[in-house]
Amino acid sequence: MHFGKVALGGTFDILHKGHKKLLEKAFEVGGHVVIGLTSREMLEKRGVAPYGEREEGLRRFLDRRFKGRYEVVELRDPYGPAVTDGSLEALVVSVETRRRGEEINALRRKSGHQPLELIVVPRVLAEDGGPISATRIRRGEIDPEGRVLE
Repeated sequence: MHFGKVALGGTFDILHKGHKKLLEKAFEVGGHVVIGLTSREMLEKRGVAPYGEREEGLRRFLDRRFKGRYEVVELRDPYGPAVTDGSLEALVVSVETRRRGEEINALRRKSGHQPLELIVVPRVLAEDGGPISATRIRRGEIDPEGRVLE
């Protein structure tokens, strides 16, 4: 562990291999992890499961290995507590969300907080070389582990 407190955020609709890598990295580098879970209101009708179901699935996964080392907070804006929480030291992001991390650091600087170390987790690819995503899983292209479905 390099940091006392780290954060990450996401929708975590269908918990897949890419999400798990992101979460595992956060616990690898941080003692305590703040997980921002996107609110239903921010999701613009994407066929995503209700907040409570997503939170329950996330907690089920986390409690098996990381019980007592995390907190889940509802994200009602794109930044959550990452902008204002002075106790955070790092932000775990994917290649796709790195830009959001840079925005968060710009906002932190404006408000007098130290910027967060950005830990970028590489994209996790499916067997077919495409990204693992909830959209592809919903379409029946791949399973949550990235295996191609026929």
